Amino acid sequence: MSTPQNAIGSGFGAASTAQDVIHGINLRGKNVVVTGGYSGIGLETVRVLRSAGAKIFVPARDIAKAEQALRDMPDVVVHGMDLLDPASIDRFAERVLDTTDALHLLINNAGVMAPPLMRDGRGYESQFRPIISGHFQLTCRLWPALARSRDARVIALSSYGHRRGGIDFSDIHFERRPYDPWLAYAQSKTANALFAVALDSLGQHQGVRSFSVHPGAIITDLVRYMSREQLEAGQIIDKNGSPIIDPENNKKTIPQGASTTVWCATSPRLLGMGGVYCADCDIANALPSDDSTDLHGVRPRAIDPVAAGRLWQLSEQLTGASLD
Repeated sequence: MSTPQNAIGSGFGAASTAQDVIHGINLRGKNVVVTGGYSGIGLETVRVLRSAGAKIFVPARDIAKAEQALRDMPDVVVHGMDLLDPASIDRFAERVLDTTDALHLLINNAGVMAPPLMRDGRGYESQFRPIISGHFQLTCRLWPALARSRDARVIALSSYGHRRGGIDFSDIHFERRPYDPWLAYAQSKTANALFAVALDSLGQHQGVRSFSVHPGAIITDLVRYMSREQLEAGQIIDKNGSPIIDPENNKKTIPQGASTTVWCATSPRLLGMGGVYCADCDIANALPSDDSTDLHGVRPRAIDPVAAGRLWQLSEQLTGASLD
């Protein structure tokens, strides 16, 4: 059954950290995949889930960088994978499937934000291709292990950036319209949220639920394409270059930024729920229109089941992958 897109009063909030929400949670015997799990909030997510006993797999385009970042967690398993390379996605999934019967958590955390126009070998725009098609293929390839757990959750990292725009199904890869890096980012973040809506609808009868997450504005390597002037203008950093921390206004530390992901992945309050967009360690309230100015809710474009179904069909066409 569908879950209402309304806050449930989780007891946590914008200032909560990932360590706060994992308190009392036991993940021993649970297998977890975290993409982008060797930097930023992905690394913090790995650290906290591991502290609760989970066995974690981290795919990495740069294995040496991943091993260095995870050097204090030698039991975390690192395998090569590039979200722009379909063959490497298949190889990573096969290695996970070969070593575990059931996968309990898949956290599709990796992403890129507002780069200049880049395309892969097939002409796919660089923000949409890895964030949507790459994670879609990975999810499908890992589906047998997710379904075998009978109690799995898939977390898709979205963003309040979805407020800037939805999906242009007539020109997803900016082949005809002028490329705008922030419009492309908004499209990819809307798509992340719609992915969770569609996957939850398809997977819940097998015990697999899905959530999308807005982590907040956090200074990580994700901002590498933004200039200092842009960061200052957005009040992300101060005049000295230091991050501005104001969680009630969306500006968070890395531990605070990882908290909603960890809450969605582990909270017993979400048992029997799924397909919703979450922020500040709670289900976000649905906003009345795509023109709403409230930053703390989710716009209709990101939770529309019709658009979610259309995106799912497109993803199958782009990747050749499916849950079957």
